[in-house]
Amino acid sequence: MRKAIRSFSSFFLDLTETLVVGLSLFLVVYLFLMQPHQVNGQSMVPTFQSGEYVLTDKVSYRVGKPERGDVVVFHAPREANCPTGTGCDFIKRIIGLPGETIEVRDNTIIINGQPLAENYIPADFETQPGAFTRDREVTLGDNEYFVVGDNRPYSSDSRAWGPIIAADIVGRAFFRYWPADKIGLIEHVRYQ
Repeated sequence: MRKAIRSFSSFFLDLTETLVVGLSLFLVVYLFLMQPHQVNGQSMVPTFQSGEYVLTDKVSYRVGKPERGDVVVFHAPREANCPTGTGCDFIKRIIGLPGETIEVRDNTIIINGQPLAENYIPADFETQPGAFTRDREVTLGDNEYFVVGDNRPYSSDSRAWGPIIAADIVGRAFFRYWPADKIGLIEHVRYQ
């Protein structure tokens, strides 16, 4: 009987130790390295569909800076009117970088006086200015980024509520892991 109790105790201790180590590793990865996010809404169509899942890299921007074309997850600004207490995060593409001047006109985003060629946007998607960018140029501060959804007609983004700050960026979306037929690295867009 004692042998059975010792055997059970040993098994229980091993199981507890394994669970504690596993949970600790999960928490370190989740808090400091990467985090899963679900895409909600149509603002990034055709790049992402609502209900898809991505992994967000939380390390890259600690050692480097966001680049134009990066798809980022960030805490929604107050002006986006997310319900209080929901922990509302958005996923958008970085278009404007610190110090740049952004203008939206003639169905185009213009950066420092040059139109931005965006071949990932379907030709029938119109890029209209929002409340924040209507009839004006916006110059980004040292710590500000201009983010826009790929589905321009259906995206609440910097055109409506202004730039985001670097501290609000959770990380760069780098890997889609659901649905199964779209598993893979998220392609980084290159601009000319």
